[in-house]
Amino acid sequence: MTSISITPRHYRRLQDELNALRSRRSVEVPDDYLDYGANRGARPSARQRRIREIEHLLGCAAVRDDPAGNRVAEPGAVLTIRYDATGETETLLLGRRGAEDADIKVYSMASPLGRSIAGARPGEQRIYAIPHETGRLVTLLEAVPHRGPSSSGRPDRRPSTPNAA
Repeated sequence: MTSISITPRHYRRLQDELNALRSRRSVEVPDDYLDYGANRGARPSARQRRIREIEHLLGCAAVRDDPAGNRVAEPGAVLTIRYDATGETETLLLGRRGAEDADIKVYSMASPLGRSIAGARPGEQRIYAIPHETGRLVTLLEAVPHRGPSSSGRPDRRPSTPNAA
């Protein structure tokens, strides 16, 4: 069975939809023929088909806070960027309240780099300018959620896999 990555929010929406579909009564009354016309049996079978589809999705879902396709430079993310002119890389935490004690360099969202890199996805290049200088080209290499200090003193950058109970 192939695993698909979904967010906890999407997982909950699917569970809610499944519960709503299961709670509907499927009692047919003579008036159903008027409601559905010649396609009288289509409605209940479509509902059952959607229930099976959701059950399959939930059964093979890997619930993650940050599916690979949704990683983006946003407040609270640990970013690895490359300064294209020099090839140097830097790992930083993009501004977040209460991060002053973080064991990694923190850039505010109001800083020139923070403003320019916000919203970027891995592989995207952005130009940021420091007052009285020309723009600098940077590439976002990686964006992962900040997990706080680990035992090694570096941010824990492992992807999370919360229980989907």
